[in-house]
Amino acid sequence: MHFIFEVTMAPGYPPERYADAWVRASEIIQQAPGAMGTRLHRKIGQPDTLLAIATWESKARRDAMEGTPSEEVQRIIAEQAEFVNVRVIGEYEAPEWEVIPQAQNR
Repeated sequence: MHFIFEVTMAPGYPPERYADAWVRASEIIQQAPGAMGTRLHRKIGQPDTLLAIATWESKARRDAMEGTPSEEVQRIIAEQAEFVNVRVIGEYEAPEWEVIPQAQNR
């Protein structure tokens, strides 16, 4: 499953500063059972808006991590709270439909 959220920076707050905190928190979160990686994307044309996509083995595994949050992760998130607006987009199943281009001979 994928947990997806959008992060908008407060005016003047550099996205790189949030990204640094995101990496620190994510490195801890990714140690939880069922964590399968996470990515942070910058929105084209709106550099102060980021999209995070975290991949988990299952919703139950992610929920278990949320049920026993790391104090360090909570501290990192709290440090960022006044500088960013986080909007949860949702939780999505792994893709049911997928089209991937075939490798091209070069």
